[in-house]
Parts: sequence; structure tokens; C-alpha cells
Amino acid sequence: MYNEIDLLAGEDEIIESSVQEDNNSTDYELLDAYSRAVVQAAKKVSPAVVNINVFKSAGSSRKNAQRAGSGSGFIFTPDGFILTNSHVAGGAVKIEVMLSDGRQYNADLIGDDADTDLAVIRIDSPKIKPVDLGNSEMINVGQLVIAIGNPYGFQTTVTAGVVSALGRSLRASSGRLIDNVIQTDAALNPGNSGGPLVNSKGEVIGVNTAAILPAQNICFATAINTAKFIAAKLIQDGKIRRSYIGIAGQNVPIHRRIVRYYNLPVEKGIMVTAITDDSPAKKAGISEGDIIIAFNNSPVAGIDDLHKLLIDKQVGTETIIEVLRRTELITLNITPDELRR
Repeated sequence: MYNEIDLLAGEDEIIESSVQEDNNSTDYELLDAYSRAVVQAAKKVSPAVVNINVFKSAGSSRKNAQRAGSGSGFIFTPDGFILTNSHVAGGAVKIEVMLSDGRQYNADLIGDDADTDLAVIRIDSPKIKPVDLGNSEMINVGQLVIAIGNPYGFQTTVTAGVVSALGRSLRASSGRLIDNVIQTDAALNPGNSGGPLVNSKGEVIGVNTAAILPAQNICFATAINTAKFIAAKLIQDGKIRRSYIGIAGQNVPIHRRIVRYYNLPVEKGIMVTAITDDSPAKKAGISEGDIIIAFNNSPVAGIDDLHKLLIDKQVGTETIIEVLRRTELITLNITPDELRR
């Protein structure tokens, strides 16, 4: 006969087995949810992801154009406008685009902006379904993201990871810092450049730009809110003409007591991390550590806001800039220069 201890021991084994089965069940459910999110997002976005082959002139003759590389892009309007990187399409004399279904087209370069590493090209194709553009201000560190592109020519390759960090700065080929960049560990390789970075809803939240090749999965994407603004200007004017004040900065929160004390219209600003010598910012008296909260009487809650205000109309025009210096609110006069490339 079993004694009382034997019976209790048997019950413990049953309970432990039951808990283990429940944990396994939960693991499977979580894995299925993760898989479903990646599968659905990739299925939704992949038809709009394109492979781009670029040809550039060899010497002075356009007739001797040679293949100069390839990359990725994605269709973001029903009439065939495609977002990609400037380092992919910039300077091209011929651009070939292949859709995910195998259709091939010649594309026109609408414009490119080396300072944000963005470019817009266009194809004339019927029955195009564009991607849905998300809001990069709504993303959080740790959330699931999916990268889709054509690394090494392997078409419509999908990788997944998380948002590793926000508000990074990345130096463009022009030498200018691209601010407010998304860092992700979703693997990127040569050929992924210009492809979409997508959230679990299948919304594009970034344009894949670069990877630190010696490192493991340290990859970057230009925020889609920046890309929306740049793309609209490129479609309208074919180029970006900017004014320039000569700072590098990062988005930071402002202490609630300071917001309430000055009744500020924003709760975030741009902390100045570097100032270019002989720049408008230097001449205006801006210092490292200042937090920019307004420019030309418009609130500035982040780098994207300031970029939108540094337009061609501001070149050579004196305006005011408001900064927080420690706990003091200061108004300075500043005259932006034209950004020279």
C-alpha cells in the first residue's frame, strides 16, 4: 500500500507535469503569435518591394553607362513613386526596376537628397498597390520590426528583429548627420538599402539605410516621418534646398516643472551636442547643452520639426530661436545660411 508521503509525491509529479505542459503551450502560443505577425506583415508589404539596378556613366559619355550597383525600394503611391536611398539611385543615368512578380520597368530619377540618404524614382506601371506608411513617432524600443529587401540579389528577403534604439545620428555620404535614425537588429546586408522597415501591422516606419558590417546586427533606418517630408519635396521640386544653422543634436524630454513654469507648448526639444565653427548657431550665441524649443515662432519638439522649418525661405533671413539653457529660457537672433553641398 502507498503511504501518505508516496501519495503526496505522486501529486507533486502530476502538478509539475501539468505546469510544464502549460508553459510549453504558452511558448507555442507566443511563437505562433510572433510568426503570424511576421508572416502577415511580410505578405502585406512584399508585393510593393522592388529590386533596383543602377547604371552610371563611365567618363563623360552617357552611352557608356555601366552597372554601378543594386538596392531595394518600395512603392508608396498608386501612381508608381518609389522610395529608396540616395546612395542607391543618386547620379544614375539609367535605373531598372523589377517588381516582386517579375515585371521589369525603366525608372526615372525624380530627385535625391544625399543629406538624408533618400531618393524618389518613378515607374509607369498599372495595378500597383502601395505600402501603408506609418508614424515613426509612435514606435518604441523593443517592439517587433521586419526588414524586407534584396540582399545580394536575393529578392524579397525577410528578416525580423526589434527596435534597438531611437534618436540615433548617422553620418550621410554628404558628411551631414542624419538625425533621429532608428537602430534595429533586423539583419541588413548590401542590397537591403532602400527597403522598408515595417511594424507588426505592416506599416512602413523606416527606410533601411545602413549596417555596421563588422558588427552583428547593428543596422539603421531613416524614420518614415522624415522620409514623407523629403519625398513630398522631391516630387514637388526635384531637389531639397535647405537653410542651415550648424548644429548637431538629439531629441530629449524637458522636465515637467520647466514646462509648467514657462507654459511651454512642447514637452520635448533638441539638445545641442555639437556646433560647427563659424556657423549661424555659433554667431547667434548657441552653446552645447542648450535645448532648442522654438524656431521662427514655431514650436520645435524634435529634429524633424526643425528640419521642416529650415527651408529655403529662411536663407539669409534673420529670425529668432528659443533655447533652454539649464533652467533659463533665452531668445536669440539667428540668420540661417544656405546649406552647401
